Amino acid sequence: MKIGYARVSTDAQDTSMQLDALKKYGCERIFEDQESGALDNRQGLAQAMASLRAGDHFVVWRLDRASRSLRKLIELAEDLALRSVHFVSLSEAIDTSTPGGKLTFHLFAALSEFERNLIRERTKAGLEAARARGRTGGRPQKLSQEDAGTLVTMYKEKRVVSRESGLHRSFYSLPHCECGVGNDC
Repeated sequence: MKIGYARVSTDAQDTSMQLDALKKYGCERIFEDQESGALDNRQGLAQAMASLRAGDHFVVWRLDRASRSLRKLIELAEDLALRSVHFVSLSEAIDTSTPGGKLTFHLFAALSEFERNLIRERTKAGLEAARARGRTGGRPQKLSQEDAGTLVTMYKEKRVVSRESGLHRSFYSLPHCECGVGNDC
């Protein structure tokens, strides 16, 4: 039996492309998760693992759908092998039922982790460069009582809050104002 597994990390993402590929491959059952691949306890993955029997194929659209870490991915493949279950990744054309598929699996898993590490390093370097230029990023700090009073006064006087306050828009957006924006009523 072919058991499929699809995963996305956020509500904004959609599994439909993965589901289409898994169905086209012939998966008879498909389990889904909407959680980070870094999490160990994913309900859909646990259900898929519980349903697998010797001789079955565990099918994912891409390696990183099963796990984000090389160690966890290899542990998963080893667990499947001990249970005589084959691992299939459609995008990388990996099928561990063959010796070449096993080799390809380990090569792609290592390359995937390398790519994630490069992305992490580039992101860190970009954040450090931004900090060096005085940019901090992240969510704005909470509004002080003094700034809140100033904003309320400006709002009541129908002054343009955004231009005069110098505060980030998230501080002066007032959902109850007439225009719905909060900065020009």
